[in-house]
Amino acid sequence: MMLTRRTVLKTGLAAAATSTLAMPALAKGTKVKIGYVSPQSGPLSAFSEADDYMIKRFLETATAQGLDVEVVVKDSQSNPNRAAEVARELIVRDEVNLICVASTPETTNPVCTIAESEEIPVISSVAPWQPWFIGQQGNPNDPGSWQEFDYVYHFFWGLEDNVSTFINMWDRLDTNKVVGALWPNDGDGNAWSADVGMPPAAAAAGYNLIDPGRYQNLTDDFSAQINAFKNGGAEIFTGIPIPPDFTTFWTQARQQGFTPKVASVAKALLFPESVQQLGDLAHNLSCEVYWTPEFPYASSLTGESNSDLAAGFEAAAGRQWTQPVGFTHALFEVAADAIKRAGDPTDGDDLAEAIAATNLDTVVGNIAWGKDNLPPFAQKNVAKTPLVGGQWRRQDDGSFDLIIVENGNAPDIPLGGEIEALA
Repeated sequence: MMLTRRTVLKTGLAAAATSTLAMPALAKGTKVKIGYVSPQSGPLSAFSEADDYMIKRFLETATAQGLDVEVVVKDSQSNPNRAAEVARELIVRDEVNLICVASTPETTNPVCTIAESEEIPVISSVAPWQPWFIGQQGNPNDPGSWQEFDYVYHFFWGLEDNVSTFINMWDRLDTNKVVGALWPNDGDGNAWSADVGMPPAAAAAGYNLIDPGRYQNLTDDFSAQINAFKNGGAEIFTGIPIPPDFTTFWTQARQQGFTPKVASVAKALLFPESVQQLGDLAHNLSCEVYWTPEFPYASSLTGESNSDLAAGFEAAAGRQWTQPVGFTHALFEVAADAIKRAGDPTDGDDLAEAIAATNLDTVVGNIAWGKDNLPPFAQKNVAKTPLVGGQWRRQDDGSFDLIIVENGNAPDIPLGGEIEALA
């Protein structure tokens, strides 16, 4: 039997000292300690710009509702090794009862892997479900060996949703259907470029992919990839680079004469600050949209609409709303709901059972595990949320608005305009 922190607590084994993690003191009282991990520094830090505001709001609301909670915040530094390290700190030193984690497999996966092994409940988000679920398996290439998890639960959309959203946008434009793909050698890039990602879906839709191979994050010269796309006649560009890499690539692409008719870029184009850095070069760039103030949902925690949530963030932060506002808030909506329903929220098994039984309408849509809109192997641990497509439009004052131009997978989310070709 694997000797974990929880088996030690439950059985009182004298061999507790041999556990990989130290045994914490038994929970006292009803206070629930929540660990929160996200990439607050490093190249993925844009994902965490709403964290401080959302955590502050959650604590204020929780206190007003009579919940005795504490949030211990950790920075993964955009590094998987550091993410694993802080997960251990939360479990051993901080003795948390629950972990919330967000933003790309480089942070979510190490945290969830550590917590699952130590039987600590986790609510995870902001990573496509395939690199999250498959990336944590002992053999990602052998579906027959994949195992469900007992303590970690994830909500977000999947690669199938993002790929179909991009293809739906491309279908509305007149192109030669040749796509240049820029995929990094990381969890997202490897998933996007595999059979669970874009290649089979693009081929089925009649698109030709030019894939020059994986590259390392923080590359400073994309000339080889740009030449491959130009020589192949690509009129469409796609990829899932980190924000600084896309800025480097797109600047070099325009300098070297690569001018596709449409560019749909996952991850890097989610944030207004990243787009703003490109100036005129960002006009009509397109991306996936997993949250905007236009989403027709409301908070289960505060009752706010999404437009109210965005306005509150903008007033407090003094800058434009960003997509993680919605999902950081939703993480704590699910956490609060599970804590309220758990028989003993300081007991990992009780809290994990409460999370698994969630059926909650949140600012990002309904979150419920066990639905049949996923393959059977993922249904227990993954809940899907809606996804649409948008374009960044430069305004007269130099700012950019993210306009929803594709909603085929989520027709209840209103369109704000039609897709336009790049100038």
